[in-house]
Amino acid sequence: MGVTMKDIKELRSRTGAGVLDCKKALNEVDGDIEAAVEYLREKGMAAAAKKAGRVAAEGLVSLNITDDRKKGILVEVNSETDFVAKNDQFQNLVADISEHIMQSDAEAVEAVENEKWFKDESQTVNDVIKAAIASIGENINLRRFKKVETDGYLFGYIHLGGKIGVLVEFANEFDDSKAKTAKDVAMHIAAINPEFLDRDSVNAESIEKEKKIYREQMLNEGKPEHILDQIIEGKINKYFTQVCLLEQPFVRDDDKTVAEVLEENDMEVKQFTRFEIGEGIEKKEEDFAAEVAAMTKNQ
Repeated sequence: MGVTMKDIKELRSRTGAGVLDCKKALNEVDGDIEAAVEYLREKGMAAAAKKAGRVAAEGLVSLNITDDRKKGILVEVNSETDFVAKNDQFQNLVADISEHIMQSDAEAVEAVENEKWFKDESQTVNDVIKAAIASIGENINLRRFKKVETDGYLFGYIHLGGKIGVLVEFANEFDDSKAKTAKDVAMHIAAINPEFLDRDSVNAESIEKEKKIYREQMLNEGKPEHILDQIIEGKINKYFTQVCLLEQPFVRDDDKTVAEVLEENDMEVKQFTRFEIGEGIEKKEEDFAAEVAAMTKNQ
């Protein structure tokens, strides 16, 4: 039987595949739409596997906090391009993955990917991601997540529509009077990117590395040996004000430190997590002309 535009439209709406792919699938199975769906799923999974080698360094950070502020999660899901990160299908996928992880006891990405999908137990999370890859046409990767449960309360902030996400755990109980300061602290973390909570959190390796750098700098400047330790100590104290949240000048009032602002509002930060899309991922430089030439050659 012949393939009609109506059949192609229905198959496209059910699978999200391209028009030509839908037409080919229907021709392969003599116009049987159910069989064509299966055909596209099979081919889609193969296409997803092929795309999996491409670098995914864009995407979204999602923040999810329960109404009682006792449980929260940050999730980073990567795509290849910022264009796809703004796509409704991708954004809905990220929101669903975040909700799935909120309901899960898994503590690692690999464990989450192998779980039954919370909306449909006939699929795994990995199946859902692969189907999205086939439909959207880009590699998609659940990169990482951080889940926090607390006896205190949680506050978060999403910056630039999901480019940066912050989740902060505060001690004690939440009340509305603390909301503005809690949000400001989360915004500060997004903007300034502290590496540690306080100087006690800084690992010895980082401190020794800084001391070695400072010592070499001073020696190169011709500073006498007997005053090096004193100068280095001063530089290390300066380093703490750069990398430790509590010692940083507050972004909204740099006459005060974050610690002073928290004390004024009877608040205490216990921990924080900051995700920035693509941080640490090496983006591959593409030679577009060569890619087009290769595609043309293979046709």
